[in-house]
Amino acid sequence: MKKEIHPKYYAEATVICSSCGATWKTGSTQPEIRTEVCSNCHPFYTGQQQRILDREGQVDRFYKRLQVRQDYIDEQQAKADARVSLDRPVTDLNLGTRVEKVLAEAGLATVGDILERLEGGSQALLEISGFGRKSLIDLKKALRNFGYQIPEAAEEITI
Repeated sequence: MKKEIHPKYYAEATVICSSCGATWKTGSTQPEIRTEVCSNCHPFYTGQQQRILDREGQVDRFYKRLQVRQDYIDEQQAKADARVSLDRPVTDLNLGTRVEKVLAEAGLATVGDILERLEGGSQALLEISGFGRKSLIDLKKALRNFGYQIPEAAEEITI
């Protein structure tokens, strides 16, 4: 072995626990060792696992972050639900005043009314006076952009 490269070994090093104040002797390269928790006071070793050591409010901060995250998820879900609401007025689709007026005269004031009419196929909307193919294409595009599912009967192309 090479001389003078090894640290000094203390056979009677003192270990001190900061939490409970327990001390004991052990061998170490340091004369004194300070620990935050020892086997005398740690919940895992004492059988009191339900007791959580809350240093500097870490547990409270964790629960606050968890609650903020849950609130954010709930808010996003509410926005998604409101986006595809069947009670949304036709004016929110921004189809143009002429098309909106034609649909209002036909008694189609909400997206739910339009989707119900589309259950019978695209021809059901094309029968409305003043509502043409261009308006139908724009309507379907706007509905898809908002996340609505177009009925299968309306997806068929008839010439």
